[in-house]
Amino acid sequence: MPHSGSPSSTAQASFAASATPQLQQWIDQQRLAGVQDGALLTAMVAAGWNTDVARLALLPATTHDAAVALPEPDLAGEPCAIDVGDRQVPVLMAMTAPRVVLFGQILTDAECAAIIAAARPRLSRSLTVETTSGGEEINADRTSDGMFFQRGEIPLVQQLEERIARLLNWPLENGEGLQVLRYGPGAEYKPHHDYFDPAEPGTPSILRRGGQRVGTLLIYLNEPERGGATVFPEVPLQVVPQRGHAVFFSYDRPHPATRTLHGGAPVIRGEKWIATKWLRQGRFD
Repeated sequence: MPHSGSPSSTAQASFAASATPQLQQWIDQQRLAGVQDGALLTAMVAAGWNTDVARLALLPATTHDAAVALPEPDLAGEPCAIDVGDRQVPVLMAMTAPRVVLFGQILTDAECAAIIAAARPRLSRSLTVETTSGGEEINADRTSDGMFFQRGEIPLVQQLEERIARLLNWPLENGEGLQVLRYGPGAEYKPHHDYFDPAEPGTPSILRRGGQRVGTLLIYLNEPERGGATVFPEVPLQVVPQRGHAVFFSYDRPHPATRTLHGGAPVIRGEKWIATKWLRQGRFD
């Protein structure tokens, strides 16, 4: 990519702190010249701009609106645990960009076993959202078996949902039903985003029920003998499954700039059981 038209080194220093109108003008000029966003991002980072600022500057203008409300645990004062009513949930790790928090013992061993037992008879091949229609489909990237509990379907699920609502300061009714998944040897879920892509034709019909997804809580119900970690390849971060623990992450816009690309690494030995709670912007009915 030619360097002609690039902002000066003085401007670069100011752009490293925030996306300015001059930066946006330069991006527009490069786009008019036919430069693709991927090449723009590479050039901006190579020139010294902060990667997150560069990613945000490349977002469509409509994504620079006022901040979206997000589920968020109360970590003010750096607590070692959060009171969720019927227990204290330990905070094991927290990062801000992307927002990822690891919690301990949101479920006891007995509760994990009870959820697995209730889910096992109802398992079938996991489906993913079919983005052109808003329906569901089998996807080769996801080789697990799964099922959904309706919200509050059994007392233990209701109790867990109430814990999650308190833990993440998010209305219970804004959560999708709890999904339980089983990954056998070799099963995986390749890296993906949990939000619904606005560019896909089926997304408007999906968003009629609750709006966009804005957060995910993955709860580990057991421990595979080997493999099965949750991976965030852009950070990079690897979360090893531990029974009763949970990893939470949020995303304030449906865009890769959130750096919430994640996946389930293949199980090498044993099996992995997880429960997933997706959180929507509004009430999910």
